[in-house]
Formats: sequence, C-alpha cells, structure tokens
Amino acid sequence: MPFEHPKAPVSLSIPVQWGEMDAFEHVNNIVYFRYFESARIAYFAKMGIVGDPSQHIGPILASTTCKFIYPLSYPDTIAATARVCEVGSDRFTMEYMVFSTQHQRLAAKGKGVIVSYDYREKRKAELPEFWKAQIALLESE
Repeated sequence: MPFEHPKAPVSLSIPVQWGEMDAFEHVNNIVYFRYFESARIAYFAKMGIVGDPSQHIGPILASTTCKFIYPLSYPDTIAATARVCEVGSDRFTMEYMVFSTQHQRLAAKGKGVIVSYDYREKRKAELPEFWKAQIALLESE
C-alpha cells in the first residue's frame, strides 16, 4: 500500500541533498526550517502575495517551531506540506509537515505564525481581506 500524507493546499517534493547532512549523518535541524520555508513561500505564491514589490503590505514570519520525529538522511525525497490552521485579525498560523518517501513516514512537523506587516511604516497591519479570501479558497480545495 503506497504511503499517503494528509491533504494540504501545498505539497512539494524535495530531494534530500548530501550536503544537508551533518557529522552524525542525518539531515541537520536547520534544513527542516528551509523545507518549511519552501512550503510557506509556495503557499504565498498560490495566494498571489509574492513577487509584487509595489505592495507595501506583506507577510513576515513572527515565530516558528519544529518537532523532529524521525531522522532524514541522503538519499531520500521528502514531501513538505503547508496549510493554514488559524486566521486572526493581523496574522495567521501555518502547519508544516515533512514526510520521508524512503521510510514512508512523518519526519517532522511544525508551525509558523505569519504577521501582516507594513514594510513602509515598519509595523504590523490588519490582514488584507484578499489574503483572508485566498486562504479560505485554498483551504477549501
């Protein structure tokens, strides 16, 4: 029976690189945050909120966590997923999961709090209605 991870609006297939391993021959902890970042930015792209420098309101990562469940190593390919689990007035929370294809199991999970930020005024801002609508759309698919 093939391994299937939970459905999420974003799921990226990323090969584990030899250079991501540390002296203990497993993927270094910081790399998991890069996997989360890749999934987060892909989610933002699906929302349509990256790549427009004329917009002064944008996302900024306020906090992030990771629970390491199973060590990854080379060679492997991971699936990195992202979904939004909570929306507030000026922020939303994303859940990330990293799955090992080789071992057919969850390797790590985490969360990130993303704040709507006014880069011109250098302060947080209300979550744009467009963002809320895009999140609702992506999470309903």
